[in-house]
Amino acid sequence: MKKPNTTNPALVEDAYTYCQNTTYTFAKTFYFASYFLSHKKKKACYAVYAFCRYVDDLVDNAPHGTLQENIRTLVSNWQSAIQNVYNGQIDFNNHDHDTVLVMIAWADTLKNYSIPKHLPEELIEGVLMDTYLDRFNTFEDLYTYCYKVASVVGLMTSEIFRYSSPKALAHAIDLGIAMQLTNICRDISEDADRGRIYIPLDELKTYGISEEDILKKRFSPALTELMKFQIERANTYYDSADIGIGYLEKDSRLTVQLMSTNYRRI
Repeated sequence: MKKPNTTNPALVEDAYTYCQNTTYTFAKTFYFASYFLSHKKKKACYAVYAFCRYVDDLVDNAPHGTLQENIRTLVSNWQSAIQNVYNGQIDFNNHDHDTVLVMIAWADTLKNYSIPKHLPEELIEGVLMDTYLDRFNTFEDLYTYCYKVASVVGLMTSEIFRYSSPKALAHAIDLGIAMQLTNICRDISEDADRGRIYIPLDELKTYGISEEDILKKRFSPALTELMKFQIERANTYYDSADIGIGYLEKDSRLTVQLMSTNYRRI
């Protein structure tokens, strides 16, 4: 079968439409916040989100407890696939039609925006951590996870939003940390159902809470205080993130402010 021409304008537009629909379906907060971006920036952000979503789906197919060598193989395969996309090549043989559309949109986005290759690679590494980690001993350990699964997304989209100073990047990292900490606070019960605890274990100990207390969902005044501490930490990162908005191009500021404000409300 003849391979499609990935530079065909109609196919590229179909690819972006698929990414837009994916964003609308799974990330409505971001989708509606992106309303204020230029058409070009919107499309690129949809491509980034669809790529991130695909990575999540990929890891969902890798059961918890996946052997380290299998994880390394997944990382290696995706690093190769990313390298191909950065070289303007699409692998049609090992991916389904929807995945190919994501890659086409990603490759086209790279023509307009300089997104360093190490960022999507780190995202993959971070998401794969969920296949072999369900506890974090310290906040430093958790921070590394949050950086890879969330902050690198902020760094990728920063290249689309455009910024006047590299100082913006540190604040983009902080927004990613804040949003992932928000997810952790919001999903503590759901994570417990899956045997996962993202609150650092040393902080549980400090507040006199056991892992079993979390897994069995035992409410206590100590848990209230622990969660207040987690929320205040997230707020500190949101405060830093908001400082960075002023470094962004004017047509990007409202979108990022909405994302920060709406997520903080959670």
